[in-house]
Amino acid sequence: MGGSRRRAPQRPYPRVARVNALLKEILAEELERRADADERLRLLTITAVECEPGLRQAVVYMASLPAEAVEALEEHRRALQRAIGTEARLKRTPALGFRADPAVQAGAAVEDALRRAKPVAERSGVGDGAEQDAPDDTGDDADLGGA
Repeated sequence: MGGSRRRAPQRPYPRVARVNALLKEILAEELERRADADERLRLLTITAVECEPGLRQAVVYMASLPAEAVEALEEHRRALQRAIGTEARLKRTPALGFRADPAVQAGAAVEDALRRAKPVAERSGVGDGAEQDAPDDTGDDADLGGA
């Protein structure tokens, strides 16, 4: 008797990452269903879900989070958690918190900075094709004139 044990197959990523993906999918579907009845939930996009390892709490990151959407999410929080409880096979249903995604806000700030910098670059002549009119410094022109 060799005493060999069967091992569970290796997962491509940790359990919490799988739970985050599952919660994101369930919440997105549930928000889509509820948006038909509550206009405040329309045009909300879940960008990520971060659940703590103990599954006690999860933060749902949204692309934008207007004040009326925060109010609607607070009203629908229990129903959203109930949907997670019925659709996911988890030991616990995490308490949900909703926040605006800081990555989306940072990206918007970068885009604004680029938009403001573009007119300055155009006024200074950067990127207007002036480099194409510069003389060729390779010395090939001198070879063409003689012999």
